[in-house]
Amino acid sequence: MCGIVGVVGQGHVNQDVYDSLLLLQHRGQDSTGIATAEPSGVFHLAKARGMVREAFRTRDMRSLLGTIGLGHVRYATKGTASSEEEAQPFYVNAPYGIVLVHNGNLTNTRELTDELFRNDRRHLNTSSDTELLVNVLANELQSSISGLELDPEQIFRAVGRVHERVEGSYASIALIAGYGLLAFRDPFGIRPLILGTRKAANGRYEWIVASESLVLENGGFEVVRDVAPGEAVFIDLEGRLHTQQCAANPRLAPCSFEYVYLARPDSEMNGISVYEARLRMGERLADTIAKYTPKGAIDVVMPIPDSSRPAAMQVARKLGLEYREGFYKNRYIGRTFIMPGQAVRKKSVRQKLNAMSSEFKGKNVLLIDDSIVRGTTSKEIIQMARDAGAKSVTFASAAPPVRYPHVYGINMPSRQELVAHDRTIPEIAEELGCDYLVYQEIDDLKAAILEGSPDVEDLDMSCFDGRYVTGTVSDEYLAWVEGSQES
Repeated sequence: MCGIVGVVGQGHVNQDVYDSLLLLQHRGQDSTGIATAEPSGVFHLAKARGMVREAFRTRDMRSLLGTIGLGHVRYATKGTASSEEEAQPFYVNAPYGIVLVHNGNLTNTRELTDELFRNDRRHLNTSSDTELLVNVLANELQSSISGLELDPEQIFRAVGRVHERVEGSYASIALIAGYGLLAFRDPFGIRPLILGTRKAANGRYEWIVASESLVLENGGFEVVRDVAPGEAVFIDLEGRLHTQQCAANPRLAPCSFEYVYLARPDSEMNGISVYEARLRMGERLADTIAKYTPKGAIDVVMPIPDSSRPAAMQVARKLGLEYREGFYKNRYIGRTFIMPGQAVRKKSVRQKLNAMSSEFKGKNVLLIDDSIVRGTTSKEIIQMARDAGAKSVTFASAAPPVRYPHVYGINMPSRQELVAHDRTIPEIAEELGCDYLVYQEIDDLKAAILEGSPDVEDLDMSCFDGRYVTGTVSDEYLAWVEGSQES
């Protein structure tokens, strides 16, 4: 999970890219980067560890000249979270010069690394799969060039070859020096990518592609549509839009975890409102809670802020229970799920949340969270509720048990880290320390997300059901990931 944005403007685009990254900060807080390009083809690049507001200074912004640009906020799923060398964008100098950002996770990195070295004679400096991707694109673009000038057909042919070689999830944006901006999405559309436009003062159109629709709306862009799975979008320096389907058998199967947790509720992706999907999750979760908890066991419903709030409100409404806010959130602490290392996550929970005793004392509380992954955060929150005086604690997850690794861009690499792996629900409840534990049913989650969206054919729910939509994830690969990834 990362946040990406690309802008083609009629003037300097550095501020548009910066403002967009601020809105995507929830998608990554390890590092950030911006690249811009002048019409002459000269690139300007700035990247650093940490969050957007701290990473870029006035001198950085002044140096980021150009009418096209892209940006990235990183949540590490491969490589080293603390390494500035792993920060995006990545650059290669031939052909023409390419700068690329990527949201997702490639699942055939071992094969690609070997191919790039043995066949393509390309050298890699990091373990980042984004560096792999930009080199594969560069190599295929080089092979597609038939004359001195680069045209959209040659670009689309190269993207088609990228689809043939690369496996996994990838929503990508690239700047090609002297030509324009390229954006493309994997053939399953696992990670989101949305296209928008607005009219500039000179009457010409400016363009944007970004991970979430809220970026477009906030910047005054009109949402045109989602980039289709397997599709490539190329916008030249004159602002002309070119599009083509580049995959042989595209099929839309976005990541369900986008709607559970990753995306902001005010975004719409693949025609699905994130907020409304979370409301529907609450509607369906309420029925399951009523089925598995004794009558009279709950006095009050409380969300774990912020992403579970819509579901919690619907649970309370449907069950006819009081809805209260028992936890105060410190908004200066980042999202604990995407922090590296169990010890850091555990410490950050109490820095991030404070339980108000007046809301808990003597009450049977139902706590609603968006999901339970490692259990570190949930266990701390349940203990905080007890310390604040709760009589009993029922814990409910708007998502099903996370029992399998997620290999398409979320840091859930090891089955042993997952609290639900090889445990029954009563065993998980004992581990977390709650009186009752309720999970969303898999079919209910799928229905809640897909309701009213006929264009989405399927969902990637692999971390819940072990079914990987690309069909290329083997047990051997999962074992290799578990042995090589950081916790």
